[in-house]
Parts: sequence; C-alpha cells; structure tokens
Amino acid sequence: MEINGRTRTCGLIGNPVEHTLSPVIHNTLAERFGHNLVYVPFPVEAGRIEEAVAGASALQILGLNVTVPYKGEVIPCLREVDSLAASIGAVNTLVAVPGGYKGYNTDMEGLYRAMVTEDIRIADEEIILLGAGGAARAVAYLCAVKGAQRVYLLNRTLDKAQKVAEEVNRSADRQVILPMALADFDSLPDRKFLAIQGTSVGLAPHVEDVVIDDEKFYARIHTGFDLIYSPWETRFMKLVKANGGQAYNGLKMLLYQGIIAYELWNGVEVSGADADVVYGKLKAHFI
Repeated sequence: MEINGRTRTCGLIGNPVEHTLSPVIHNTLAERFGHNLVYVPFPVEAGRIEEAVAGASALQILGLNVTVPYKGEVIPCLREVDSLAASIGAVNTLVAVPGGYKGYNTDMEGLYRAMVTEDIRIADEEIILLGAGGAARAVAYLCAVKGAQRVYLLNRTLDKAQKVAEEVNRSADRQVILPMALADFDSLPDRKFLAIQGTSVGLAPHVEDVVIDDEKFYARIHTGFDLIYSPWETRFMKLVKANGGQAYNGLKMLLYQGIIAYELWNGVEVSGADADVVYGKLKAHFI
C-alpha cells in the first residue's frame, strides 16, 4: 500500500504498547480489503489520556484501541459510550464521531466469537471463572448475558469477588455469579466445568505461575480457556490437559476483538477466510 495524502490512521493507546500484536491484525485487514489505512501504537504517559484523546480527534484519527491502564480512565474523555461498554465499565475501542469519539468494548464479544470458533458453549453451562479484575469482570458479564446457568467466581480476595458478583448480578437481573475464595474450590459441586482463567498470572516471563496449584482442581475441568496468549501454552493450560481436559489460549480473543474494532471503523464485515489469514500471521509469532 502506498501511504499518501488520503491515508487514514488508526492505532492503539496504552502504556506500554511496544509489545502489541494489534498492528498485525489491522494492517493485514487493510491490505486484504484494499483500504488506505495504517495502524500504529501510541504510548501515552500516565495522566495524559485526556490530552491523547483530544489530540487524536484534532488529528482526525479514524479510530483507536485502548489497552491497560486506560480502559476505565478513558471513559470521561468520550462524547458517547456504548451501553454494553458502560455496563462493563471498560472501553477498548474508540470510533470517531463529531466532536470526539464513541467508546465500545469489543473484548467481550471478541472472547465470545473466539469460543464459538472452538465450539465452546456458554449457554446453560456451569462455569468457573478465576479472577475479579477488569478482564474477569467483563467475562462474568459475558457469561451472564449469554445464558450461563451459574458462574463460580474464584478470587484470592473474597470481598472483590463479591463486589463483581453484586454488580454483574444486578445488571443481569438474576443471581448467576457466585463469589468464592480461591481456597474454597473443594466446595464446588462434584462435576466437570468450563473454566476461564481471567487473571494475568502466568503471563510471560512468569510462565510457571498459576492461580491454583493443585491437581485436584484441574481434574474438575473439561475445558480450560486462558485469556493469556503469551506464552502459547500457559501452565494453567498444561495442567488442564494433564488432567484430561481441552485447553485454549487467548490469541483468538485478541484476533476477534481487533476484527470487531476494524468492522466498526470501516463499516465492513470480516469474513472467516480473512480472519483465518490474520490468525495465521499472529500464530507465526509463537510457533
């Protein structure tokens, strides 16, 4: 693609952003669609998110992704916020509107699309969710709105899990999230679960770390989904597989949250074939 006076710009704001694989997603899609668009990372120093959003608008940046630590902090800087993002309390995608940006959360739907491609079911399932941070809160909301029967929210700090459960249950208008302390996993019903690892524990370079280090826990899991994608196979995934379960990493979640953002910015629908091409390029960074 030739960069010229009509080239549109999209990018990622966060701190740090140097490690991001998002340019692989968006620049590959731009090439496949023939869009005159480039995607680049923009590091934003602490305390300057409002300046960054205003500057991007002034420069007519078409759209932005938002990563840690600004997914919540960016909300007051926006002209509008999509109802789903408002319910989750986090924005990861900005779409240009007159006078600024509208905020969306594509993480949740990205995770759902990723799970669908692996034939992982949420509706009517009993699910274990590890963690009660921002990512886990979004997953809890996803499970609630997609019809999970029950979600056991396990967290080291019980009061934080209780707070997330209260917020999501109130939003979903049903008692679907049950908070528990990590140490109490033995009190879970005697059955197999879908388990979603929603913390940063095990992220490279701390590849031997795991939230629960007890074989008895992993014997309860028929399918494990780790939101982490680096390393390619986390210790959580290895323990699930060692105890007879299937395990998946978060690279397809990264893929589909990016695809949904690209669709919002450009008014297109990304095909399965295009998604497969992008996924192949992402996967090449690990295998």
